[in-house]
Amino acid sequence: MKILIIEDEPGLQRSISEYLSGMGNVCSVASSYMQALEKLELYHYDCLLLDLGLGDGEGLQLLSFLKRTDRAEGVIIISARNSLDDKLTGLSLGADDYLTKPFHLSELNARILAVMRRKSAMGERHISFKEIRIDLDAKEVTVNNKGVYLTKKEFDLLLYFISNKGKVISKSAAVEHIWGDDADMADSFDFIYTHIRNIRKKLLDAGSGDYFQSVYGVGYKFTSE
Repeated sequence: MKILIIEDEPGLQRSISEYLSGMGNVCSVASSYMQALEKLELYHYDCLLLDLGLGDGEGLQLLSFLKRTDRAEGVIIISARNSLDDKLTGLSLGADDYLTKPFHLSELNARILAVMRRKSAMGERHISFKEIRIDLDAKEVTVNNKGVYLTKKEFDLLLYFISNKGKVISKSAAVEHIWGDDADMADSFDFIYTHIRNIRKKLLDAGSGDYFQSVYGVGYKFTSE
């Protein structure tokens, strides 16, 4: 999962990033309103952790930006403000949850997983496509109930394609989703072919149909057509 942490307190920002990275997520950080806005204009994320009290701007303005540009990121407000007005305003602007500081990092992680289940799988803990089944909590893949071992990046990539089944995914979009903002540093995106080839072989070996399609000059599509 690709997460943007918008938090201006260095210690808390670092703690959240280290904890969530240790849980297998790709974390990017922004310490100010302008830095967050720049990242949101350049990249897309699965989930945003949004502090309201930023030194150079108001976090609620970022919610307005997301709503105005019809973005689909999950948003959890993390704030020391505990007023009902702030909660109602944040939720009305499109935030999915509101967590008051201080909080346990394990609770934050649970809230993120709950938001993403609602966003990507309509609340389900599993995603299925034909004979392929993905357990979102255990991060396990099975084909006709037979376990398939995937690396973390392979798992995230398969989940990304199944969640966007039928859509053409460019190489750059796939790389950015899995590698985060660091994708800009890549000389080329051709290495994504290797990961897709490995996923495809593992699924086929387990008895799956062949659902990855190459779209010449663009990228790939996951479909049964």
